[in-house]
Amino acid sequence: MMEKFQKFGGAIFTPVLLFTFSGIMVALSIVFTNPMLVGSLANEGTLWTNVWTIFQNGAWTVFNQMEILFAIGLPLGLAKKATGRAALESFVLYITFTYFVSSFIQLFGPFFGVDFNAEVGGDSGLKMIAGIKTLDTGVLGAILVAAVVVWVHNRYFDKKLPDWLGIFQGSAFVCIVGFFVMFLLAFATCLIWPKIQSGIGSLQHLMANSGIFGVWLYTFLERILIPTGLHHFIAAPFVYGPAVVEGGLTRYWMEHIHEFAQSTKPMIELYPEGGFALTGNSKIFAPLGIAGAFYMTANPDKKKKVLTLLIPITLTAIVAGITEPLEFTFLFVAPMLFVVHALLAATMAAVMYQFGVVGDLGAGLIEQAAKTWIPLAQNHWQTYVLQFVIGICFTVLYFFVFRALILKFNLATPGREEEKEEVKFYSKQEYREKQKGDTNESPFYDQAARFVEALGGKENIETVANCATRLRVSVADVEKLASDGIFRNLGAHGVVRKGNAVQVIVGLDVPMVKAQVDLIMKGK
Repeated sequence: MMEKFQKFGGAIFTPVLLFTFSGIMVALSIVFTNPMLVGSLANEGTLWTNVWTIFQNGAWTVFNQMEILFAIGLPLGLAKKATGRAALESFVLYITFTYFVSSFIQLFGPFFGVDFNAEVGGDSGLKMIAGIKTLDTGVLGAILVAAVVVWVHNRYFDKKLPDWLGIFQGSAFVCIVGFFVMFLLAFATCLIWPKIQSGIGSLQHLMANSGIFGVWLYTFLERILIPTGLHHFIAAPFVYGPAVVEGGLTRYWMEHIHEFAQSTKPMIELYPEGGFALTGNSKIFAPLGIAGAFYMTANPDKKKKVLTLLIPITLTAIVAGITEPLEFTFLFVAPMLFVVHALLAATMAAVMYQFGVVGDLGAGLIEQAAKTWIPLAQNHWQTYVLQFVIGICFTVLYFFVFRALILKFNLATPGREEEKEEVKFYSKQEYREKQKGDTNESPFYDQAARFVEALGGKENIETVANCATRLRVSVADVEKLASDGIFRNLGAHGVVRKGNAVQVIVGLDVPMVKAQVDLIMKGK
Protein backbone atom coordinates (compact mmCIF):
# COMPACT_ATOMS: atom_id res chain seq x y z
CA MET A 1 0.00 0.00 0.00
CA MET A 2 2.82 2.42 0.91
CA GLU A 3 4.45 1.74 -2.47
CA LYS A 4 1.22 2.73 -4.23
CA PHE A 5 0.97 5.95 -2.22
CA GLN A 6 4.59 6.78 -3.04
CA LYS A 7 4.07 6.17 -6.73
CA PHE A 8 0.93 8.30 -6.66
CA GLY A 9 2.80 11.11 -4.92
CA GLY A 10 5.57 10.93 -7.53
CA ALA A 11 3.05 11.10 -10.38
CA ILE A 12 1.46 14.20 -8.85
CA PHE A 13 4.85 15.92 -9.04
CA THR A 14 5.02 15.49 -12.84
CA PRO A 15 2.89 18.55 -13.69
CA VAL A 16 4.24 20.48 -10.68
CA LEU A 17 7.66 20.63 -12.36
CA LEU A 18 6.16 22.94 -14.97
CA PHE A 19 5.11 25.58 -12.46
CA THR A 20 8.49 27.04 -11.53
CA PHE A 21 9.43 28.60 -14.87
CA SER A 22 5.89 29.86 -15.48
CA GLY A 23 5.78 31.40 -12.01
CA ILE A 24 9.09 33.16 -12.60
CA MET A 25 7.89 34.52 -15.96
CA VAL A 26 4.66 35.82 -14.43
CA ALA A 27 6.66 37.48 -11.67
CA LEU A 28 9.18 39.02 -14.10
CA SER A 29 6.41 40.35 -16.31
CA ILE A 30 4.86 42.01 -13.26
CA VAL A 31 8.22 43.45 -12.24
CA PHE A 32 8.94 44.86 -15.70
CA THR A 33 5.51 46.46 -16.07
CA ASN A 34 5.63 48.16 -12.68
CA PRO A 35 6.01 51.95 -13.16
CA MET A 36 7.72 52.25 -9.77
CA LEU A 37 10.56 50.08 -11.08
CA VAL A 38 10.88 50.85 -14.81
CA GLY A 39 9.27 54.28 -15.02
CA SER A 40 7.58 55.41 -18.24
CA LEU A 41 8.48 52.17 -20.01
CA ALA A 42 5.54 50.64 -18.15
CA ASN A 43 3.00 53.14 -19.51
CA GLU A 44 -0.04 51.51 -21.06
CA GLY A 45 0.29 50.94 -24.81
CA THR A 46 4.10 51.05 -25.05
CA LEU A 47 5.84 48.29 -26.99
CA TRP A 48 7.68 47.30 -23.79
CA THR A 49 4.44 46.86 -21.86
CA ASN A 50 2.72 45.05 -24.71
CA VAL A 51 5.54 42.52 -25.10
CA TRP A 52 5.64 41.78 -21.37
CA THR A 53 1.85 41.52 -21.30
CA ILE A 54 2.05 38.86 -24.01
CA PHE A 55 4.72 37.04 -21.99
CA GLN A 56 2.55 37.24 -18.88
CA ASN A 57 -0.54 35.90 -20.63
CA GLY A 58 1.46 32.98 -21.97
CA ALA A 59 3.04 32.30 -18.60
CA TRP A 60 -0.39 32.04 -16.98
CA THR A 61 -1.11 28.94 -19.09
CA VAL A 62 -0.16 26.32 -16.52
CA PHE A 63 -2.01 28.13 -13.73
CA ASN A 64 -5.18 28.76 -15.74
CA GLN A 65 -5.27 25.16 -16.96
CA MET A 66 -3.90 23.51 -13.83
CA GLU A 67 -6.69 20.91 -13.63
CA ILE A 68 -6.05 19.76 -17.19
CA LEU A 69 -2.32 19.48 -16.51
CA PHE A 70 -2.96 17.18 -13.57
CA ALA A 71 -5.49 15.15 -15.56
CA ILE A 72 -2.87 14.57 -18.26
CA GLY A 73 0.20 14.35 -16.02
CA LEU A 74 -0.92 11.63 -13.61
CA PRO A 75 -1.39 8.87 -16.21
CA LEU A 76 2.14 9.50 -17.45
CA GLY A 77 3.38 8.38 -14.04
CA LEU A 78 0.72 5.83 -13.09
CA ALA A 79 -0.35 3.92 -16.20
CA LYS A 80 1.30 0.50 -16.48
CA LYS A 81 1.29 0.49 -20.28
CA ALA A 82 0.83 2.88 -23.23
CA THR A 83 1.24 5.92 -20.99
CA GLY A 84 0.80 8.38 -23.86
CA ARG A 85 -2.56 6.89 -24.79
CA ALA A 86 -3.56 6.87 -21.12
CA ALA A 87 -2.83 10.61 -20.94
CA LEU A 88 -4.99 11.24 -24.02
CA GLU A 89 -7.82 9.15 -22.55
CA SER A 90 -7.58 11.02 -19.27
CA PHE A 91 -7.82 14.38 -21.04
CA VAL A 92 -10.90 13.32 -23.01
CA LEU A 93 -12.64 11.80 -20.00
CA TYR A 94 -11.81 14.73 -17.72
CA ILE A 95 -13.46 17.11 -20.19
CA THR A 96 -16.40 14.66 -20.43
CA PHE A 97 -16.66 14.64 -16.64
CA THR A 98 -16.57 18.46 -16.59
CA TYR A 99 -19.40 18.69 -19.15
CA PHE A 100 -21.44 16.16 -17.16
CA VAL A 101 -21.03 18.14 -13.94
CA SER A 102 -21.91 21.38 -15.74
CA SER A 103 -25.08 19.83 -17.20
CA PHE A 104 -26.18 18.35 -13.87
CA ILE A 105 -25.92 21.63 -11.96
CA GLN A 106 -27.41 23.63 -14.83
CA LEU A 107 -30.48 21.40 -15.07
CA PHE A 108 -30.84 20.30 -11.44
CA GLY A 109 -28.99 23.00 -9.52
CA PRO A 110 -31.53 23.41 -6.67
CA PHE A 111 -31.49 19.65 -6.01
CA PHE A 112 -27.70 19.75 -5.52
CA GLY A 113 -27.79 23.04 -3.64
CA VAL A 114 -25.95 24.95 -6.39
CA ASP A 115 -26.91 28.22 -8.08
CA PHE A 116 -25.68 27.76 -11.64
CA ASN A 117 -26.54 31.38 -12.52
CA ALA A 118 -24.13 32.77 -9.92
CA GLU A 119 -20.88 34.39 -11.00
CA VAL A 120 -17.87 32.09 -11.00
CA GLY A 121 -15.42 32.42 -8.12
CA GLY A 122 -16.02 33.77 -4.66
CA ASP A 123 -18.48 31.75 -2.60
CA SER A 124 -20.40 30.39 -5.60
CA GLY A 125 -18.29 27.24 -5.80
CA LEU A 126 -18.21 27.60 -9.60
CA LYS A 127 -15.32 27.90 -12.02
CA MET A 128 -14.59 28.05 -15.73
CA ILE A 129 -12.53 25.02 -16.75
CA ALA A 130 -11.60 24.71 -20.44
CA GLY A 131 -14.41 27.20 -21.17
CA ILE A 132 -17.00 25.15 -19.25
CA LYS A 133 -18.89 26.58 -16.28
CA THR A 134 -18.76 23.85 -13.65
CA LEU A 135 -18.14 23.07 -10.01
CA ASP A 136 -14.72 24.14 -8.79
CA THR A 137 -13.27 20.80 -7.74
CA GLY A 138 -9.75 22.15 -8.26
CA VAL A 139 -6.85 19.83 -8.83
CA LEU A 140 -8.40 17.30 -6.44
CA GLY A 141 -11.17 16.65 -8.95
CA ALA A 142 -8.66 16.29 -11.77
CA ILE A 143 -6.54 13.92 -9.67
CA LEU A 144 -9.58 11.78 -8.83
CA VAL A 145 -10.69 11.57 -12.46
CA ALA A 146 -7.15 10.76 -13.63
CA ALA A 147 -6.83 8.02 -11.02
CA VAL A 148 -10.12 6.46 -12.13
CA VAL A 149 -9.08 6.68 -15.79
CA VAL A 150 -5.75 5.00 -15.04
CA TRP A 151 -7.61 2.16 -13.32
CA VAL A 152 -9.93 1.75 -16.33
CA HIS A 153 -6.96 1.99 -18.72
CA ASN A 154 -4.88 -0.62 -16.92
CA ARG A 155 -7.87 -2.97 -16.79
CA TYR A 156 -9.41 -2.56 -20.25
CA PHE A 157 -6.81 -1.15 -22.65
CA ASP A 158 -5.76 -4.66 -23.78
CA LYS A 159 -9.31 -6.02 -23.84
CA LYS A 160 -9.78 -8.21 -26.96
CA LEU A 161 -13.10 -7.65 -28.73
CA PRO A 162 -14.60 -9.64 -31.60
CA ASP A 163 -13.03 -8.72 -34.93
CA TRP A 164 -16.14 -6.90 -36.13
CA LEU A 165 -15.86 -4.63 -33.09
CA GLY A 166 -12.12 -4.19 -33.42
CA ILE A 167 -12.45 -0.45 -34.08
CA PHE A 168 -13.62 -0.04 -30.49
CA GLN A 169 -10.55 -1.65 -28.89
CA GLY A 170 -7.72 0.07 -27.02
CA SER A 171 -8.21 3.73 -26.18
CA ALA A 172 -11.68 3.76 -27.76
CA PHE A 173 -12.86 1.01 -25.41
CA VAL A 174 -11.32 2.78 -22.41
CA CYS A 175 -13.22 5.94 -23.35
CA ILE A 176 -16.46 4.00 -23.84
CA VAL A 177 -16.22 2.43 -20.39
CA GLY A 178 -14.97 5.72 -18.97
CA PHE A 179 -17.92 7.65 -20.45
CA PHE A 180 -20.41 5.82 -18.21
CA VAL A 181 -18.04 5.84 -15.24
CA MET A 182 -17.68 9.62 -15.61
CA PHE A 183 -21.49 9.99 -15.67
CA LEU A 184 -21.75 8.25 -12.30
CA LEU A 185 -18.72 10.09 -10.91
CA ALA A 186 -20.13 13.45 -12.04
CA PHE A 187 -23.46 12.73 -10.33
CA ALA A 188 -21.68 11.74 -7.11
CA THR A 189 -19.53 14.86 -7.33
CA CYS A 190 -22.57 17.12 -7.66
CA LEU A 191 -24.15 15.37 -4.70
CA ILE A 192 -21.11 15.49 -2.41
CA TRP A 193 -18.80 18.32 -3.49
CA PRO A 194 -21.00 21.30 -2.53
CA LYS A 195 -21.04 19.93 1.03
CA ILE A 196 -17.25 19.51 0.89
CA GLN A 197 -16.95 23.10 -0.34
CA SER A 198 -18.84 24.22 2.72
CA GLY A 199 -16.47 22.21 4.92
CA ILE A 200 -13.46 23.62 3.09
CA GLY A 201 -14.76 27.09 3.83
CA SER A 202 -14.72 26.25 7.52
CA LEU A 203 -11.24 24.74 7.17
CA GLN A 204 -9.98 27.86 5.44
CA HIS A 205 -11.20 29.98 8.33
CA LEU A 206 -9.71 27.59 10.90
CA MET A 207 -6.28 27.37 9.25
CA ALA A 208 -6.09 31.08 8.47
CA ASN A 209 -6.63 31.77 12.16
CA SER A 210 -4.63 28.86 13.60
CA GLY A 211 -1.64 31.09 14.20
CA ILE A 212 1.92 30.03 14.78
CA PHE A 213 1.19 26.43 15.72
CA GLY A 214 -0.61 25.80 12.44
CA VAL A 215 2.39 27.10 10.49
CA TRP A 216 4.78 25.04 12.64
CA LEU A 217 2.81 21.79 12.21
CA TYR A 218 2.35 22.23 8.46
CA THR A 219 6.06 22.84 7.90
CA PHE A 220 7.10 19.96 10.17
CA LEU A 221 4.86 17.46 8.35
CA GLU A 222 5.98 18.73 4.95
CA ARG A 223 9.60 17.95 5.87
CA ILE A 224 9.31 14.83 7.99
CA LEU A 225 7.24 12.94 5.39
CA ILE A 226 9.78 13.39 2.58
CA PRO A 227 11.25 9.86 3.01
CA THR A 228 7.80 8.32 2.50
CA GLY A 229 6.95 10.42 -0.53
CA LEU A 230 3.74 11.47 1.22
CA HIS A 231 4.76 15.09 1.75
CA HIS A 232 3.03 15.93 -1.55
CA PHE A 233 -0.29 15.06 0.05
CA ILE A 234 0.33 17.54 2.85
CA ALA A 235 1.45 20.37 0.60
CA ALA A 236 -0.81 20.00 -2.45
CA PRO A 237 -4.12 21.10 -0.82
CA PHE A 238 -2.41 24.24 0.49
CA VAL A 239 -0.18 25.15 -2.45
CA TYR A 240 -2.41 24.08 -5.35
CA GLY A 241 -5.78 23.50 -3.70
CA PRO A 242 -8.31 25.38 -1.62
CA ALA A 243 -7.14 24.53 1.92
CA VAL A 244 -6.50 28.16 2.96
CA VAL A 245 -7.24 30.35 -0.06
CA GLU A 246 -9.30 29.84 -3.18
CA GLY A 247 -7.21 28.35 -5.96
CA GLY A 248 -4.23 27.59 -3.72
CA LEU A 249 -1.37 29.72 -2.45
CA THR A 250 0.60 29.69 -5.71
CA ARG A 251 -2.21 31.04 -7.83
CA TYR A 252 -3.46 33.44 -5.16
CA TRP A 253 -0.02 35.04 -4.83
CA MET A 254 0.29 35.56 -8.58
CA GLU A 255 -3.16 37.15 -8.73
CA HIS A 256 -2.50 39.59 -5.85
CA ILE A 257 1.21 40.33 -6.13
CA HIS A 258 0.66 43.72 -7.81
CA GLU A 259 -1.77 44.72 -5.06
CA PHE A 260 0.74 43.63 -2.39
CA ALA A 261 3.56 45.53 -4.10
CA GLN A 262 1.55 48.78 -4.18
CA SER A 263 0.41 48.60 -0.56
CA THR A 264 2.40 49.92 2.38
CA LYS A 265 0.55 47.80 4.93
CA PRO A 266 2.63 45.08 6.66
CA MET A 267 2.76 41.86 4.63
CA ILE A 268 1.37 39.85 7.54
CA GLU A 269 -1.84 41.92 7.29
CA LEU A 270 -2.05 41.67 3.53
CA TYR A 271 -1.30 37.95 3.30
CA PRO A 272 -1.72 36.13 6.65
CA GLU A 273 -2.19 32.84 4.77
CA GLY A 274 1.43 33.17 3.62
CA GLY A 275 2.59 31.36 6.74
CA PHE A 276 1.90 28.17 4.82
CA ALA A 277 4.30 29.26 2.07
CA LEU A 278 7.45 29.54 4.18
CA THR A 279 8.90 26.07 3.54
CA GLY A 280 11.55 27.44 1.19
CA ASN A 281 13.44 29.02 4.08
CA SER A 282 14.69 25.60 5.14
CA LYS A 283 15.93 25.14 1.57
CA ILE A 284 17.94 28.37 1.56
CA PHE A 285 19.22 28.74 5.11
CA ALA A 286 19.48 25.18 6.43
CA PRO A 287 21.82 23.69 3.78
CA LEU A 288 24.77 25.96 4.63
CA GLY A 289 24.61 25.02 8.31
CA ILE A 290 24.17 21.33 7.56
CA ALA A 291 26.96 21.25 4.98
CA GLY A 292 29.27 23.19 7.30
CA ALA A 293 28.66 20.67 10.10
CA PHE A 294 29.36 17.75 7.76
CA TYR A 295 32.59 19.31 6.53
CA MET A 296 33.89 20.26 9.96
CA THR A 297 33.18 16.80 11.42
CA ALA A 298 34.57 14.82 8.47
CA ASN A 299 37.81 12.91 8.90
CA PRO A 300 40.77 15.10 7.85
CA ASP A 301 41.77 12.77 5.01
CA LYS A 302 38.24 12.86 3.58
CA LYS A 303 37.45 16.57 3.83
CA LYS A 304 38.41 17.32 0.23
CA LYS A 305 36.18 14.52 -1.06
CA VAL A 306 33.32 15.65 1.20
CA LEU A 307 33.67 19.23 -0.04
CA THR A 308 33.43 18.00 -3.63
CA LEU A 309 30.19 16.21 -2.73
CA LEU A 310 28.69 19.03 -0.67
CA ILE A 311 29.23 22.02 -2.96
CA PRO A 312 26.93 20.95 -5.84
CA ILE A 313 24.15 19.49 -3.69
CA THR A 314 24.19 22.48 -1.34
CA LEU A 315 24.01 24.93 -4.24
CA THR A 316 21.19 22.87 -5.77
CA ALA A 317 19.23 23.14 -2.53
CA ILE A 318 19.83 26.87 -2.05
CA VAL A 319 19.46 28.05 -5.64
CA ALA A 320 16.86 25.64 -7.03
CA GLY A 321 15.12 24.60 -3.82
CA ILE A 322 15.70 20.87 -4.47
CA THR A 323 16.84 19.54 -1.10
CA GLU A 324 16.52 15.78 -1.51
CA PRO A 325 20.11 15.22 -2.74
CA LEU A 326 21.42 16.91 0.42
CA GLU A 327 18.88 15.38 2.80
CA PHE A 328 19.39 11.88 1.49
CA THR A 329 23.12 12.07 2.11
CA PHE A 330 22.37 11.71 5.83
CA LEU A 331 18.76 10.53 6.13
CA PHE A 332 19.47 6.81 6.28
CA VAL A 333 22.82 6.87 8.04
CA ALA A 334 21.65 9.37 10.69
CA PRO A 335 17.83 9.55 10.76
CA MET A 336 18.05 11.43 14.06
CA LEU A 337 19.44 14.40 12.14
CA PHE A 338 16.54 14.34 9.72
CA VAL A 339 14.04 14.56 12.59
CA VAL A 340 16.03 17.47 14.03
CA HIS A 341 16.07 19.06 10.57
CA ALA A 342 12.26 18.87 10.37
CA LEU A 343 11.91 20.33 13.86
CA LEU A 344 14.28 23.20 13.12
CA ALA A 345 12.67 23.91 9.74
CA ALA A 346 9.23 24.11 11.36
CA THR A 347 10.55 26.34 14.14
CA MET A 348 12.24 28.65 11.64
CA ALA A 349 8.95 29.04 9.72
CA ALA A 350 7.04 29.70 12.94
CA VAL A 351 9.55 32.33 14.11
CA MET A 352 9.46 34.10 10.75
CA TYR A 353 5.67 34.08 10.79
CA GLN A 354 5.72 35.51 14.32
CA PHE A 355 7.86 38.40 13.06
CA GLY A 356 5.57 39.05 10.07
CA VAL A 357 7.60 37.40 7.31
CA VAL A 358 5.23 36.03 4.64
CA GLY A 359 5.22 35.78 0.86
CA ASP A 360 5.66 33.16 -1.84
CA LEU A 361 8.66 31.70 -0.02
CA GLY A 362 8.28 28.01 -0.68
CA ALA A 363 11.10 27.55 -3.18
CA GLY A 364 14.78 28.29 -3.69
CA LEU A 365 16.79 31.49 -4.08
CA ILE A 366 16.00 32.18 -7.74
CA GLU A 367 12.27 31.72 -7.41
CA GLN A 368 11.98 33.68 -4.18
CA ALA A 369 13.92 36.56 -5.70
CA ALA A 370 11.82 36.65 -8.87
CA LYS A 371 8.42 36.08 -7.27
CA THR A 372 8.77 37.96 -3.96
CA TRP A 373 11.87 40.00 -3.17
CA ILE A 374 12.17 41.99 -6.40
CA PRO A 375 8.46 42.73 -6.96
CA LEU A 376 7.94 43.79 -3.33
CA ALA A 377 11.28 45.49 -2.73
CA GLN A 378 10.08 49.09 -2.80
CA ASN A 379 7.49 48.89 -0.01
CA HIS A 380 8.38 45.71 1.84
CA TRP A 381 12.18 45.42 1.81
CA GLN A 382 12.30 45.53 5.62
CA THR A 383 10.26 42.30 5.79
CA TYR A 384 12.73 40.40 3.66
CA VAL A 385 15.80 41.83 5.36
CA LEU A 386 14.25 40.42 8.53
CA GLN A 387 13.77 37.11 6.73
CA PHE A 388 17.52 36.96 6.08
CA VAL A 389 18.43 37.96 9.62
CA ILE A 390 16.28 35.19 11.09
CA GLY A 391 17.39 32.74 8.40
CA ILE A 392 21.09 33.32 9.02
CA CYS A 393 20.54 32.88 12.76
CA PHE A 394 19.03 29.48 11.98
CA THR A 395 21.93 28.67 9.66
CA VAL A 396 24.25 29.09 12.64
CA LEU A 397 21.87 27.11 14.86
CA TYR A 398 21.78 24.27 12.32
CA PHE A 399 25.57 24.18 12.24
CA PHE A 400 26.06 23.92 15.99
CA VAL A 401 23.17 21.51 16.59
CA PHE A 402 24.21 19.16 13.78
CA ARG A 403 27.89 19.35 14.73
CA ALA A 404 27.11 18.57 18.39
CA LEU A 405 24.87 15.61 17.55
CA ILE A 406 27.31 14.16 15.01
CA LEU A 407 30.18 14.23 17.49
CA LYS A 408 28.16 13.14 20.53
CA PHE A 409 26.60 10.11 18.84
CA ASN A 410 29.47 9.46 16.39
CA LEU A 411 27.08 9.55 13.45
CA ALA A 412 28.33 8.21 10.11
CA THR A 413 27.69 11.36 8.10
CA PRO A 414 29.69 12.00 4.88
CA GLY A 415 33.40 11.71 5.53
CA ARG A 416 32.96 9.69 8.73
CA GLU A 417 32.10 6.32 7.21
CA GLU A 418 34.24 3.43 8.38
CA GLU A 419 33.12 0.86 5.83
CA LYS A 420 34.78 0.58 2.47
CA GLU A 421 32.94 -1.20 -0.27
CA GLU A 422 34.31 -2.29 -3.57
CA VAL A 423 32.10 -1.58 -6.52
CA LYS A 424 32.29 -2.65 -10.08
CA PHE A 425 31.77 0.26 -12.46
CA TYR A 426 30.62 -0.84 -15.88
CA SER A 427 31.68 1.32 -18.78
CA LYS A 428 29.33 1.80 -21.69
CA GLN A 429 31.52 -0.44 -23.82
CA GLU A 430 31.47 -3.23 -21.22
CA TYR A 431 27.72 -2.99 -20.86
CA ARG A 432 27.21 -3.04 -24.61
CA GLU A 433 29.31 -6.15 -24.88
CA LYS A 434 27.26 -7.74 -22.14
CA GLN A 435 24.03 -6.79 -23.90
CA LYS A 436 25.49 -7.77 -27.30
CA GLY A 437 25.45 -4.47 -29.06
CA ASP A 438 24.06 -1.10 -28.15
CA THR A 439 24.16 2.17 -30.05
CA ASN A 440 22.74 4.47 -27.43
CA GLU A 441 24.77 7.68 -27.19
CA SER A 442 22.85 9.39 -24.37
CA PRO A 443 25.09 10.91 -21.68
CA PHE A 444 22.74 9.35 -19.10
CA TYR A 445 23.15 5.82 -20.45
CA ASP A 446 26.18 4.89 -18.35
CA GLN A 447 24.52 5.69 -15.04
CA ALA A 448 21.27 4.02 -16.08
CA ALA A 449 23.14 0.86 -17.08
CA ARG A 450 25.01 0.77 -13.78
CA PHE A 451 21.81 1.23 -11.80
CA VAL A 452 20.20 -1.63 -13.72
CA GLU A 453 23.13 -3.86 -12.77
CA ALA A 454 22.96 -2.75 -9.13
CA LEU A 455 19.24 -3.56 -9.14
CA GLY A 456 20.02 -7.15 -10.06
CA GLY A 457 19.83 -6.85 -13.83
CA LYS A 458 16.84 -6.11 -16.00
CA GLU A 459 15.44 -9.61 -15.36
CA ASN A 460 15.08 -8.64 -11.71
CA ILE A 461 13.22 -5.38 -12.43
CA GLU A 462 9.43 -5.61 -12.59
CA THR A 463 8.34 -1.97 -12.84
CA VAL A 464 10.14 1.37 -13.10
CA ALA A 465 8.77 4.86 -12.44
CA ASN A 466 10.17 8.16 -11.22
CA CYS A 467 9.24 11.34 -9.38
CA ALA A 468 11.18 14.61 -9.30
CA THR A 469 14.42 13.12 -7.94
CA ARG A 470 13.83 9.41 -7.31
CA LEU A 471 13.86 6.29 -9.45
CA ARG A 472 11.07 4.07 -8.07
CA VAL A 473 11.55 0.37 -8.84
CA SER A 474 9.80 -2.88 -7.97
CA VAL A 475 12.15 -5.88 -8.02
CA ALA A 476 11.50 -9.61 -8.05
CA ASP A 477 14.31 -10.63 -5.68
CA VAL A 478 15.65 -8.21 -3.08
CA GLU A 479 18.63 -10.51 -2.48
CA LYS A 480 20.03 -9.51 -5.86
CA LEU A 481 20.19 -5.82 -4.95
CA ALA A 482 23.57 -4.19 -4.39
CA SER A 483 24.36 -2.53 -1.08
CA ASP A 484 23.55 1.10 -0.37
CA GLY A 485 27.25 1.91 -0.54
CA ILE A 486 27.49 0.61 -4.10
CA PHE A 487 24.48 2.69 -5.14
CA ARG A 488 26.12 5.77 -3.66
CA ASN A 489 29.37 5.01 -5.47
CA LEU A 490 27.37 4.81 -8.68
CA GLY A 491 26.13 8.36 -8.14
CA ALA A 492 22.95 7.86 -6.10
CA HIS A 493 22.37 10.11 -3.10
CA GLY A 494 20.71 7.30 -1.17
CA VAL A 495 18.41 4.30 -1.36
CA VAL A 496 15.01 3.62 0.22
CA ARG A 497 14.05 -0.05 0.61
CA LYS A 498 10.64 -1.34 1.64
CA GLY A 499 10.03 -4.97 0.72
CA ASN A 500 10.32 -5.31 -3.03
CA ALA A 501 9.94 -1.57 -3.54
CA VAL A 502 13.20 0.34 -4.00
CA GLN A 503 13.76 4.08 -4.44
CA VAL A 504 17.11 5.19 -5.83
CA ILE A 505 17.71 8.88 -5.08
CA VAL A 506 19.20 10.08 -8.37
CA GLY A 507 18.61 13.83 -8.30
CA LEU A 508 17.34 16.16 -11.02
CA ASP A 509 18.68 13.89 -13.78
CA VAL A 510 16.15 11.18 -12.90
CA PRO A 511 13.73 11.69 -15.86
CA MET A 512 16.58 11.20 -18.34
CA VAL A 513 18.06 8.29 -16.39
CA LYS A 514 14.64 6.63 -16.21
CA ALA A 515 14.21 7.03 -19.99
CA GLN A 516 17.51 5.19 -20.50
CA VAL A 517 16.48 2.48 -18.04
CA ASP A 518 13.31 2.00 -20.11
CA LEU A 519 15.40 1.52 -23.24
CA ILE A 520 17.67 -0.97 -21.46
CA MET A 521 14.62 -2.88 -20.25
CA LYS A 522 13.46 -3.14 -23.87
CA GLY A 523 16.87 -4.40 -24.91
CA LYS A 524 17.81 -1.25 -26.82
